[in-house]
Amino acid sequence: QVQLAESGGGLVQAGGSLRLACAASGSSFSINRMGWYRQAPGKQRELVAVMSSGGSTNYADSVKGRFTISRDNAKNAAFLQMNSLKPEDTAVYYCNAAVLVRQMYSLNIWGQGTQVTVSS
Repeated sequence: QVQLAESGGGLVQAGGSLRLACAASGSSFSINRMGWYRQAPGKQRELVAVMSSGGSTNYADSVKGRFTISRDNAKNAAFLQMNSLKPEDTAVYYCNAAVLVRQMYSLNIWGQGTQVTVSS
């Protein structure tokens, strides 16, 4: 009923930029807490950036000052602007959201992921 889909990943040189997008689709839902996670080969999935329902944000120390999370609530969309990319940022990036469905219950939803590769 409610799904997330990421886009915007790709191959970029170190120092370059990418903008990831997350689109929520469905009906009778609203999004509360929302964030981006990433998982590199051989490593555990980690939180990159999160935005609360009140609009406050939190970032992993490794991306502070380089990445920016934002939302377009009218379009049920989220974005991750990634600047000054480093090879260490290479990972599959996942959108995550706590979704309130029909004003009745909350679900933790994940997108399918989008690959970001940063070359030296």
